[in-house]
Amino acid sequence: MSAKRIVESTLDPAQAILSVEVLAGEGWAGEVKTGQYFRIVDLHGNQAADTLFYNAHDYTDRYSAQRTIRDQGGIYLTTGTKICTERGSVLLTIVADTCGRHDTLGGACAMESNMVRYAIEKRYMHACRNTFLKLAREHGMEKRDITSNVNFFMNVPVTPDGQLRFADGVSGPGFYVELRAEMDVIALMSNCPQLNNPCNAYNPTPVRVLIWD
Repeated sequence: MSAKRIVESTLDPAQAILSVEVLAGEGWAGEVKTGQYFRIVDLHGNQAADTLFYNAHDYTDRYSAQRTIRDQGGIYLTTGTKICTERGSVLLTIVADTCGRHDTLGGACAMESNMVRYAIEKRYMHACRNTFLKLAREHGMEKRDITSNVNFFMNVPVTPDGQLRFADGVSGPGFYVELRAEMDVIALMSNCPQLNNPCNAYNPTPVRVLIWD
């Protein structure tokens, strides 16, 4: 399991070419061009930002949790991690991180998983997969293009018997993760609306997205 590597950024938010607040339960999508820097800020702490990454010029060349875990030899992402595609291309590199641990295994909440994990009546609660479907269609993608995602700031420990559990977050107010794009990348983000487990402290809050040239 990857050790935390806490590194602060030298980039000034006032110099960012994009700075947008993403409300709890809302989504954001955009292109991060080669060499640009992409930061996600956990404004209030203990909030999960589910994110998908794609080669902007070939959506079939997309983030692979399996390849990323194998290449870095650990299941948690932190400074120095290279976000890889199924073909082995590097989409982005984490260059700064004040949280130090991001999940690759927990996946995105969905109407179906909410029913199975919590209760049948949870079916109608909004979920990250709904947001991903909306954003994917806006970018000419289909349901089959939604695959594994990164859960930035989310804490999903692996138990000694190999089970996953959702635990209180390890992030705090103002913690951030910053990535450098190694190719032109499309990012689709769902600022998780989950109310049924501690990944958002049962109180989803906004995050901020910034991009620098």
